[in-house]
Amino acid sequence: MSALIFRLRNVPEDEAADVRALLDEHDIEWYETTAGNWGIAMPALWVQHDEQKSRARQLIEAYQHERGERLRREQDERKAAGIEPGLFDRIKERPLACAGIILFCGFIVYVTLSPFLRLISTTRG
Repeated sequence: MSALIFRLRNVPEDEAADVRALLDEHDIEWYETTAGNWGIAMPALWVQHDEQKSRARQLIEAYQHERGERLRREQDERKAAGIEPGLFDRIKERPLACAGIILFCGFIVYVTLSPFLRLISTTRG
């Protein structure tokens, strides 16, 4: 029976390709499902045989651990070199989008709190 080993939704393509290559390299029989025509199905990698599931998961977890460490190390190197953009650099790249997000958050806070503030003001007066 088939077993799910890796969900592909929101996974970068390079990571998905690495996982596929890792499974091939270790002779694990797998297949892939897509999100379908409307994008509502689950894109994932599956193993053909249940007995390969634990080995595949161990390989994937080891790969993800190594990838996470490598990406953190690369980010630290970029920060040390001064080429990693900070918060204000990102705001400068898209000032209108950031302003829109801040205004929207303020609106949500207002809509959430205004009934309670009106209730307080009517009970005092």
